Amino acid sequence: MRLRRILPAVTVLPALLVISACSSESDGSDDKKAKSTAKATSNAEEKAAAEAKRIGAMDPQSLQKATLSGKSSGFEFKQVSEADVEAGRDMQADKSECQPIASLAGGYTHIEAVSVEHRSLEPSEATNATVGSMWLASHSQKNAERVMSELRTSLKKCTKGFKTLGLTYKDVKQLKDPSLGDDAVSYRITNVVAKQSVQMTYTVVRVDGVIAAFYGVNMLTPEKSAIPEAVIKAQLEKLD
Repeated sequence: MRLRRILPAVTVLPALLVISACSSESDGSDDKKAKSTAKATSNAEEKAAAEAKRIGAMDPQSLQKATLSGKSSGFEFKQVSEADVEAGRDMQADKSECQPIASLAGGYTHIEAVSVEHRSLEPSEATNATVGSMWLASHSQKNAERVMSELRTSLKKCTKGFKTLGLTYKDVKQLKDPSLGDDAVSYRITNVVAKQSVQMTYTVVRVDGVIAAFYGVNMLTPEKSAIPEAVIKAQLEKLD
């Protein structure tokens, strides 16, 4: 069995289980709900596009086109379900100085973005034990710069970690800044899952007003948990 198949809780986002009961007979209510959801989504996208234009950010459609899907650089970029994406949206740290790190652990930036695209990252080769995820967040350039600045401050003040949604994160360690994009920071953090310590390595890059965040897990060789720079560069090239 491949390692990535037994680590769903740590390879994508810290998701909550959502269980729904479905009737075998349709009374038309499902169709009505689908149409209502589609309409709401369309309205939300229109508002996001208008806000992006107002602040000079990348609009949702352009962000989606600029986000990798399929296979590239030894990894497969896969769409993440809406339920998994939403599960991490409200990750509030028990210490305010840790919030930028906590938000990234949930798959978002602590400053609200105009739009966000998520992908899970799975290695194409079974011998590669590094798995993880990626997301792009569209901001005005000013807010994107704030995200990076406040993340660095958080990494200095939150070295002992934090708790959120019943999860424990500890031993926050800033690593050498990679030479990527307009600004980049890398750090390692330990997540305690069912009494097991899991090391995760984050690389967060700013390109103009877009924040590109990557995190990886390698249960066999924790020090190799970072998503390779070749993978990151492949995504960054799409933003140029």
